Amino acid sequence: MANVAVIGAQWGDEGKGKLVDWLSERADVIVRFQGGHNAGHTLVIGGVTYKLSLLPSGIVRPGKLSVIGNGVVLDPWALVAEIDKLRGQGVEISPETLMIAENAPLILPVHGELDRARETANTVARIGTTGRGIGPAYEDKVGRRTVRVADLADDATLELRLDRLLVHHDALRRGLGLDPVDRAALTAALKEVREHILPYAAPVWRVLAEKRRAGRRILFEGAQGALLDVDFGTYPFVTSSNTLAGAAAAGSGIGPDAINFVLGIVKAYTTRVGEGPFPTELHDAIGQRLGERGREFGTVTGRKRRCGWFDAALVRQTCAVSGVKGVALTKLDVLDGLEELKICTGYRLDGRELDYLPTAADLQARVEPIYETLPGWSESTFEARRWLDLPAEAIKYVKRVEELIGAPVALLSTSPERDDTILVTDPFAD
Repeated sequence: MANVAVIGAQWGDEGKGKLVDWLSERADVIVRFQGGHNAGHTLVIGGVTYKLSLLPSGIVRPGKLSVIGNGVVLDPWALVAEIDKLRGQGVEISPETLMIAENAPLILPVHGELDRARETANTVARIGTTGRGIGPAYEDKVGRRTVRVADLADDATLELRLDRLLVHHDALRRGLGLDPVDRAALTAALKEVREHILPYAAPVWRVLAEKRRAGRRILFEGAQGALLDVDFGTYPFVTSSNTLAGAAAAGSGIGPDAINFVLGIVKAYTTRVGEGPFPTELHDAIGQRLGERGREFGTVTGRKRRCGWFDAALVRQTCAVSGVKGVALTKLDVLDGLEELKICTGYRLDGRELDYLPTAADLQARVEPIYETLPGWSESTFEARRWLDLPAEAIKYVKRVEELIGAPVALLSTSPERDDTILVTDPFAD
């Protein structure tokens, strides 16, 4: 059976939550493989809105196994709060429906404190982080001083992990003018929260191997977007993990040959939250209109998103580095009523034309978009569920996007509702 990896192919906020939820009907297992509770996925099902940060989008579907992989940095308190909130909305969550990788690293309160202190102290070039400790937690993972889920089960191991962790953090805190970590309070908090976390802990790699041998369909869910990848994104204005499809294997403990189809989620225009280059950003009435009609505010932070025209050059890059076989185009309806539309096909830099965004930050800041203009449409695409429901000019726009990014549109989303989706190619088809 085919397995599918879903990634954001822009700067995040492309509508992955809805599409993963929609695809999860065809899957048996849904795996979140990177990021933390800085992610925000909004699902609208039968008029009910579910807002997820850590839990895989399949959690709202009965009979599915949701997995938080080892590539995720896990804030245990945020997870407990999210579980309680969803239970309050009638979602059943138990160790039979949710598993957490034993080797997933934890986000502790010290990580959030460090994250916020750094961002406040950095008056030269702020990154625009969410302040939730994601970056510092990944730093500790790479620095081999993190506390992992499995460590919570043994007091002696937990004490050793905290020894190593706090030697590092207390030194950093002194430099930032912060008090040393209250070790006793942190230890007590971890021992309290572990009772809520450990029942879900499992050797996820082994479970996934068994599911694969049994022919179960696995859906891998990414967070953020490819342009925020720590290696291939607009560095340093990126997240702290690899957001490309290749991270699905390492972030869940399964071989890369298990991924048969990579689906890139792409918004019909472009948005970005926080700092960093944005070649097609609009500061005019059209940019304002896109933000208002698209309700462009972050699910987690509530921050207003910057809006601009569709950047085919950037999406072409992300499709290449992630091996995207097809894209899901979302929010087409936000473009309804515009007389003309523009698509960025490349860039102009110092008199030269480029078909990709250069790596150097100073060059990224100086590129000028090269636009192609297409006619808009006056008819509504909202809630369309068939190609025949789309205006001719909307279809032409979609086809031109396909040509420019070098990948076909496999799915088309026309509203936040689960069923307002046009299926062109089933990613799970063998």
